[in-house]
Amino acid sequence: MYFVSPTKGPMSFGAMFEDICEYMTEDPHSTYKLIVGSDSQTRDDVCFVTAVVIHRLGKGGRYFYTKTHVKKMPSLRQRIFYEAHLSLDVASRLAEEISRNGQSDLNVEIHLDVGRNGETKNMIRELVQEIVGSGFAAKIKPDAYGASQVADKYSK
Repeated sequence: MYFVSPTKGPMSFGAMFEDICEYMTEDPHSTYKLIVGSDSQTRDDVCFVTAVVIHRLGKGGRYFYTKTHVKKMPSLRQRIFYEAHLSLDVASRLAEEISRNGQSDLNVEIHLDVGRNGETKNMIRELVQEIVGSGFAAKIKPDAYGASQVADKYSK
């Protein structure tokens, strides 16, 4: 799995994590959020995009994304849960690197592409419980910009 930085191009997971750490050392007194979110679009297959965002609160941020293509899925529910699992996988890898790296004050937040309006509203409770039960904070639309804006941009 490789990630793409819009400014630096393709990079490995390790290189992405190093870039995140370097970005944080540029302004060590700022507050940061590390966000993971996924979105998908159906065409001949399903294109899943998982985004990793390092947000320097009040001062911008950087993001990276990775794409995965799978054959069509029979239901929206299956697609949304697969998005959540992709995000959980990347968030778990990030949390592992954070614990090794000593960045213990940095928590990973997962942004879910579900909201109180539309077809996904019945999935909110189940998805949020799964994410929180895995040790991560969960955000839904309209606060889930990692999924609904960043990942969405590259899934189309």
